[in-house]
Amino acid sequence: MSAVNNTNFNLFLLTGIPGQEDVHLWISVSFCLVYVISIVGNSVILFIIKTDPSLHEPMYIFLSMLAITDLGILISTMPTILGIYLFNSREISFEACFAQLFFIHSLQLNESSMLLLMAFDRFVAICNPLRYTSILTVQTIDNMGLISVLRSLTVIFPLPFLLKKFRYCQANVLSHSYCLHQEVMKMACSDISVNSIYGLFITFLTVGLDSLLIFLSYVMILNTALSITSNAECLRAMNTCVSHLCAVLLFYTPMIGLSVIHRFGKGSSPLLQTVLSYISLLLPPLINPIVYSMKSRHLRAGISRALVKCRVSS
Repeated sequence: MSAVNNTNFNLFLLTGIPGQEDVHLWISVSFCLVYVISIVGNSVILFIIKTDPSLHEPMYIFLSMLAITDLGILISTMPTILGIYLFNSREISFEACFAQLFFIHSLQLNESSMLLLMAFDRFVAICNPLRYTSILTVQTIDNMGLISVLRSLTVIFPLPFLLKKFRYCQANVLSHSYCLHQEVMKMACSDISVNSIYGLFITFLTVGLDSLLIFLSYVMILNTALSITSNAECLRAMNTCVSHLCAVLLFYTPMIGLSVIHRFGKGSSPLLQTVLSYISLLLPPLINPIVYSMKSRHLRAGISRALVKCRVSS
């Protein structure tokens, strides 16, 4: 991108946790641990699913897509977050900021899409098990994944260009350790109504629609499970959804809370906004591999087989 026109400066200043500047180095240790555990966990999930033929099923293919998305979010946020806490590097150029927010928002929307696809997988498996393999073929899964990625990229693509047209003449200090659309547009001294409306439209079209469809899918799943005469079979069917439900709650709860605070909570605590933003982006990649590894018997078995192979080869 070329330099932004009609501006009094050409960079933004990122912010760490408010009031905790003296302990940034110690906070960086926590973030380093989160990144290392998250990257290793998601990489292990991908490796096990790829190398174990018994896991080449729709549920685990969707899980691998989720892991790739989580890794993308980690890579997109890591440079600026660790830069602030390790090196006190707060400056970020317009171009880098716009690129970062593009990747963060598109990956978040793609994660929402992956959670919807995983809900559809559980819906078909429980409500129509006899047609499970015929509905969720490899070609169908690939097409669904491709459509999800294209949707996320398409709806976020205009944002950097809309932001680029603004004239920035206010204080250039962002309240997070990375760039977000709702934060950057507030720095403009131009009319931001188009961006605000478009951002709200994206939220309802993607996250809002996805969460509604996930809710409806679980209403039908619950209705089908309760109609099973055997309590053991009913519990077994619902148990396959526990991991996905945890992933849904981890993703949507802080994300919706942060969106509400940004738009309507002008008097809210900056510390609350900062903590929620970190939870929204970093908690799902950290917890998802742990939850799925604990709850999926087949995945645990795959990890055990991989460990045995490593021991034998060593």
